[in-house]
Amino acid sequence: MRWDIFCRVIDNFGDVGVCWRLCTELARRGEQVRLWLDDPQALAWMAPGAIEGRWPGVEVLHWRTPMASGLVDGVPLADVWIEAFGCEPPTECMQALATRVAAGQPAPVWINLEYLSAEPYVERSHRLPSPVMSGPLRGLTKWFFYPGFTERTGGLLREPDLPQRQATFDAAVWMQALGLPPAQHRVSLFCYEPAALPDVLRQAASAPVSSDWLVTPGRAWQATQAAPAGQLHALPLLNQHEFDHLLWACDLNFVRGEDSLVRALWAGQPFVWQIYPQHDDAHHAKLAAFLGWLQAPASLWAFHLAWNGIGSQPAVWPGLGELDNWRACVQAARARLLAQPDLCTQLLGFVAGKR
Repeated sequence: MRWDIFCRVIDNFGDVGVCWRLCTELARRGEQVRLWLDDPQALAWMAPGAIEGRWPGVEVLHWRTPMASGLVDGVPLADVWIEAFGCEPPTECMQALATRVAAGQPAPVWINLEYLSAEPYVERSHRLPSPVMSGPLRGLTKWFFYPGFTERTGGLLREPDLPQRQATFDAAVWMQALGLPPAQHRVSLFCYEPAALPDVLRQAASAPVSSDWLVTPGRAWQATQAAPAGQLHALPLLNQHEFDHLLWACDLNFVRGEDSLVRALWAGQPFVWQIYPQHDDAHHAKLAAFLGWLQAPASLWAFHLAWNGIGSQPAVWPGLGELDNWRACVQAARARLLAQPDLCTQLLGFVAGKR
């Protein structure tokens, strides 16, 4: 089948990160994918070669406003439309589809791929229809598709060979290739600017076992510059495979957003998630729902609240014994997820049932 996936790059590239993983996984399973992206340069470091067309089965198209009519009219009609995170496809694409449907061509299966959450509404809303009530495509139906953590959701993106790749990964070799020194305890830092960061770095520096911090470029590295000096190592921009390797190589991972949360779960190492803040504090309930599903120990729950600026209690740096408890929790959650169908498999099955 042919898939059109529409994505707008927002904030820190989490949306395009999810969409690119979905594109490549669909292509790996024999599907043909067009990714309509308003900022293709975001893929230059995330997936080198993507813009130049060096990923078999995936074509990247520049979503401009307005869109060139020749670009829209010159592409074959897709079997599936996925609008990622409610972005709504370009007006020109919707008008072209309306013309083709009016001429008797079948409309694609139209899916609204939603944001990830563990809140109860996800199970209630997953796979529900959303009739199009206005515009040139009035009368068609979109379908809500929710990623999630339970069997009654759409699952998470996962490559079939992920466990095998992890099993053969050599952290020492990877560290050496990046020019990083060997370390007893490694921590990765991918974050915004948490207020708790300076105190956390201070605690880590005075802990019985010292930590080497592998810090991603951009906002995370900038945030550490105002914090107490420590064993900080600046990382280069990492493509998606290399980011996975970073998470596998570390004893504790600080992650942010949606894509890195999922990859931290697959890594099976202790992690702390910085959720994207919302102005009405809706992220408080979202974080609590996730921690409840995770069955997080009290110390991990408390650290998450402090790291996300919720409540007044400070973050308490975990000792090695507490870190082992966190690891056991994450690995149990990972095992539950591995027993469920992945997002790509579920999408393919859903689309097959609607055609």
